[in-house]
Order: sequence, then structure tokens, then C-alpha cells
Amino acid sequence: MAGEPFVYYDLVRGLRSREIGLIFEDWRREDERVLVLSPHDDDALLGAGYLLLAAILEGSDPYVLIFCDGRGGYSKIDERETIVATRRVESMNAYRRLGIIEENVLRLDYPDFSLKPYIGWLLPAGLGGTTARTIRTLRNIGPTRLLIPNDYREHMDHEALSYIGSYDGPQVGDPIMVDYGEPSEIAGFLKYGVWGDFSPEDALSTGRHPALRGNVAIKAKPEAEEKVIQALEQFRSQEKIIDELVRRRSDRIVNGGYIEVYLRFNPRPSISYDPYRKRILEIDKR
Repeated sequence: MAGEPFVYYDLVRGLRSREIGLIFEDWRREDERVLVLSPHDDDALLGAGYLLLAAILEGSDPYVLIFCDGRGGYSKIDERETIVATRRVESMNAYRRLGIIEENVLRLDYPDFSLKPYIGWLLPAGLGGTTARTIRTLRNIGPTRLLIPNDYREHMDHEALSYIGSYDGPQVGDPIMVDYGEPSEIAGFLKYGVWGDFSPEDALSTGRHPALRGNVAIKAKPEAEEKVIQALEQFRSQEKIIDELVRRRSDRIVNGGYIEVYLRFNPRPSISYDPYRKRILEIDKR
């Protein structure tokens, strides 16, 4: 992709830039490592494909961590016993086509439609849950930026992984469970949407754009969209589903480019005591 294929937008402040630091604050090109948590093997491509390409352009080797094994993705009954192996090959071909090296596509292989019951450190039956594996894997990778899926009415596995990323992500940098690896702080968090909008609770607070729920965006040239489509076409077993999702992508076109929208958020916001102090001072004066 010749030239500058990406434009970045801060939708709250009304800013536009050719620099990825507009959505990844304090971006340090030589030290950054982007990781996308993907509920299923195609979700990171569908929702964060442009940003994966942008990270590669910035000199980062991005990672994709796939949580579910794809066993629920068969469209024909005779594919049921082979779909997991098929999708494993398809996903490797897809991410390789996008430009991500094979070693950076990792899997945890939880069963489809079943991720939520695995959330936690120790499960009631004494089995280990997602927390230990997530923290260990993320500390091993050492991501500086974490992308997690939208948690609002897309899929139960998307909701579960959004919860995992939002709560286990900050723990990666905490000085706890040190036998799971050296703590490594994540500098920035984004939510990405696969096909659904973000929660109404995430709507922009400016009041001027009440229909907007995401707060940052990226606009890509058609060449970037074509690379994502070529990667998605590797999921031949998902042809019926992918075709419909690709058809919907025409809604992304604006000013000759294609957009992806994200929600930048703080997974561990600190309380501000200023308004409480002010209110208590007002009451004490009575």
C-alpha cells in the first residue's frame, strides 16, 4: 500500500491525524506490541483488520490470541468432526495473508459458545479457569496495547472475552501471581466491534453526537480493505457467514476509504474526589 494508507480520528475532540498516536496515546514506535484478543478465529480480522495492518506498517509484529476452537462453526453435518482442524488451517492462512507471522497467532482452544463458564482463576470443580492462562500468555507476549471484543449483544463468547480482557488485562501489570511471568503493564485498551454497535452506556458524552458510541476510528484506503477481504476468503468453511458480513462492509465507505470504529477506554478508572469534596464543603457551610 503506497503512500499513507491510514487516517486516525478522535471522535470526541474532533481531531484527525496520520499518526497512530491519536488513538494509541503516547505511542512509542520502537517499543510497541499490539495484541488482539479474538473470541473466534475470524473475529480479529472482521473487527480489527485495519488496525492490525496499521500496526505492521508501524513496525510492530502484532499478535492474535484466539480463545475458542471453532467447533460450532460447521455449516454441513459431515464437517462436524473435522471443523476444528479445518479452521485451524484456514485461520493460519488468513493471518499469514494479512502479514502476521505464524508464531504470533496463538490459541487457547476453549469450546465455542462456552467461554463464559471458564472465566476465573479456580473453578468450582477445582479446575483452572481463564485467568491463569490469560495472564501467563499475555505476560509472555508483553503487549503494550490490548484490543478486546465488543461486549454488547454480539455473541456470548464475545461478551465473555470482553470481560476477561477488561479484568485480567490490568492484572497483567500487577505484582501478583509472579509465577505466571514477569508483570508487564499494558498502556492502552480498545474495544473493537465485529458486527454490533457498542453499548449505549458508551455513547459520546459531548451531547453533540448522540448516535456515536465509539470514540476513535481509523480510515483505510481500499487496498487495505482488499487485503482484509483476501484474508477472510481463506475461511472457506465459513463462506455463508463471511459472505454476509463482507456484504455489510460497504456501510464502512466514506470519502473514498473504509472505516473501523473503536472504543478507547480505561479498564481501571480512578475515582475523582474533587466533586465530592466540593459538595461536602458546600454542605458544611450551612
